[in-house]
Amino acid sequence: MTYSEENYLKTIYHLNAVSDGAVSTNAIAEKMETKASSVTDMLKKLAEKDLINYIKYQGVSLTEQGLLAAKMIVRKHRLWECFLVEKLDFSWDEVHDVAEQLEHIKSEKLINKLDDFLGNPTEDPHGDPIPDANGRIVKVEKRLLSELEKNESGICVGVKDTSSEFLKYLDKQEIALGSHVQIIEKESFDSSYRIKVGTKEIMISNKIASNIYIQ
Repeated sequence: MTYSEENYLKTIYHLNAVSDGAVSTNAIAEKMETKASSVTDMLKKLAEKDLINYIKYQGVSLTEQGLLAAKMIVRKHRLWECFLVEKLDFSWDEVHDVAEQLEHIKSEKLINKLDDFLGNPTEDPHGDPIPDANGRIVKVEKRLLSELEKNESGICVGVKDTSSEFLKYLDKQEIALGSHVQIIEKESFDSSYRIKVGTKEIMISNKIASNIYIQ
């Protein structure tokens, strides 16, 4: 596959994870910041390779072969993120763009050795699951912080928003994977939250609370 084809498969995989049923052409175009006509051309190519099921105006879904291929791209991306954070001291808000480049490396032997070198991690630095060499994923039960009630608490195990801006915000508030977070108060006026992170109390918006996963 070309880099572009791999990027399309990965995009369809991620969109499918948050949608019910087939993924629309417009959703793909918006996610990839391109024209719908360009998306249609690529979908025809992917369908010819039996990587997707595509019927015009009815959306897109991955075939079994396409799903495995997409998982292998995601696997490479998330393993490289682990390597960059754990071994090269990148911060978690820096790794996405670099991993976007490294995920296209073709060597399966290299990726499997990287996996072993890292101790076969099941999650990346943002708490997202890493598929194993066979595409299997260990799913972890988790809730959004915004779903917790007053006085409930848990451990931060991931983030829904992986943008650099959001991750930098969490760094400023000293919220990271493994942080103990407790809901102290929910404000009815603006739906903001007063929370306790470790030993300090801070105020966060509903938008922030809706992007932090707790276990």
